[in-house]
This record gives sequence, C-alpha cells and structure tokens, in this order.
Amino acid sequence: METFRLLVVSPRVSGLGGVAQHVGKLVELLRRDGHEVEVVSAENTPILPVKGLMNPSFAATSALKVALGRLKGRRYDVVHAHNVPSAPAMRAARGGRVLTLHGVFSEQVGYLHGGLLGRLSGVAERVALGWADRVTSVSRATAEHYSRIGVNVVHVPNAVDPSDLPGEGERMYERQVVYSGRLSREKGVDLLVKAFRALDVDAHLVVVGGGPLEEELRSLAGGDPRIHFLGPMPRERALRVVKGSDVFVLPSRYEGLSTALLEAMAMGVPVVATKVGGNTELVEDGKTGLLVEPSPEEVARAVRLLLEDSDLAARLASAAKRVVAEKYSWDKVYAQYLDVYREVAR
Repeated sequence: METFRLLVVSPRVSGLGGVAQHVGKLVELLRRDGHEVEVVSAENTPILPVKGLMNPSFAATSALKVALGRLKGRRYDVVHAHNVPSAPAMRAARGGRVLTLHGVFSEQVGYLHGGLLGRLSGVAERVALGWADRVTSVSRATAEHYSRIGVNVVHVPNAVDPSDLPGEGERMYERQVVYSGRLSREKGVDLLVKAFRALDVDAHLVVVGGGPLEEELRSLAGGDPRIHFLGPMPRERALRVVKGSDVFVLPSRYEGLSTALLEAMAMGVPVVATKVGGNTELVEDGKTGLLVEPSPEEVARAVRLLLEDSDLAARLASAAKRVVAEKYSWDKVYAQYLDVYREVAR
C-alpha cells in the first residue's frame, strides 16, 4: 500500500472539541496504516493562553516552528492544515497542501469578536485559501459558502467510529437531558438553561464541559436543583453520560458539523438541535431528530415533546443511528482523505 509522509497542523488534536476529535482520529488511522505523521498543535507548540490570542499566537508560533524545520531540510508528501489559523504553517512547509475548514472562519470570528475583526479575518481567510492545493470542508453548508466566492471545495464530512463509543451509559437521574461541549456563547447553552428553567418537568439537565461562560451559566441557572454543571471530564466518561441520557440537546447559535451531535445520534440518543450550520445536514426534522430555532421557547418545546412521547423519541433515535452508520463512518471519510492526498502529494 502506498504510504505518505505527512505534516498535520491543527490548533488541537486532543480533548472534547470537535476539531480535536476529528484530527486526532485521522492521525490515529494514518499511523495505524504505516503513514509517517508529524503533528504540530498547541499540545506541542507554545501559544498565549488568553482569550482572543490563542489562535493568532498559534498561527505565528506554528509557522515559525515549521519554517525552522524546512530550513533543516524537512519535506513532506502532504501538509494537512485544519482551519485558517493553521494555514501559515501549511504555507511554510514543503509539500502538497490541504486545508480543511471546520466552519466559516470569518463568520465565526465576526460573531465572537465583532464585525471589524470578522472583516479582517475574511481577508486572511482568502489569502489562506489561495495557499492550498486542495480545500476540504466537513459540512456541505461551509463548502457551499466558499464555492459561492469561487473556491473549489471538496466535502469530506465529520465521522464517528462506533468502536470508540461506550457500550453502557451513565444515568444519574431517572430522566436526564444532556449537553456536552464547550460553554461559550456560540454554543447557546444559555438558551438551554433558560429553556429548562421554564419547563415544568420531572427531569434533570446535566451540562458536561467547561468554558468562558461557565460562571454566567451557573448564575443563570438560579440555583434550580434540576440543573447540574459537571465541568470538564474525560471523553470516555462524557460519552457515557450522553449515552445514559433521554435527550441530547445542541442549542448552538453557530455550528459547523458537530462531532458531539454525530456521537449522540450514533449512540441512539434522541436529539434536539438548532437550525444552524451543519445541524441541518445531520438532522432531518421529525425523522432523525427535532430541529428548532435558537430560542429558549423552541428548545423547551422540543425537549418536552421527546420526554413525554417515548415512542417518537425511540423512532427518531433509531433512524438517526442508521443514518450515521450509513453516511458518517470513518472508513468512508478516511478513504476520501487518502484520495485527496494522492491528488496533491509531491
């Protein structure tokens, strides 16, 4: 079998984040099959751990690290960068260049940091796209966005490996609703907390994960004894908590193609997701889950429906599990990446 020497550049390759899960699994499969893989990430490259500076600092330090390696004669068949902050390192390396987009970078920056930074990131984004020999995207929505501005994008979706998922769930309460992910504004967890406080149901909400809004969300919960913040936990346990729940909710205001949502669907947990980004690709409303507008009222309505109608919940969960197995397996996604590597390898 043909093997490659690869450099993979990503802000993270470990942890609960969707990008980290995607890249970490890809690296694992590549190494399993004998490919030589070098990784540059925040785990082995200095960054400034300050909100708003982590990505820019990673862009600078990773590029410097790779450039120094090039001066020492390092070259690769393929350089695979994930998201725009990894693009300067991709540009600095010697090899065929692949840039994978896990969302619309300029839109995300604009949403989180304001319009001016969003416009500036749009300029950086266009430059970065021009450096790549091939651009891929984990969601169709992102691929369509960039296609509209003249970029040829190959859709290679997120994926789930069933062997990574737990056999048994962890149930803490008789009826349990769960969110698992980062506690930041774009994830919309405040909408879920508000929704749950308004629900007069005998159920508990467990929130897995940490982030900059944790204290604000705890305050928003107002001491409701049904709402529990479990904090960050190892991925294996987080998955068990999701699997042991009656409903998984992804209340995002902005989203790419969520690994957490895919995992919940793959484990047969009924899902509620907002009508944003890649959520609308993964969930077919009324068939594989419930899609709602990002508002507390809509989220509350959907959660109540799934808690009260167990037949509907079971039907949606079964269909979702089947769709994930058919369309979002790592076997298929890994093969697609290898095809891209063959196209660009130098």
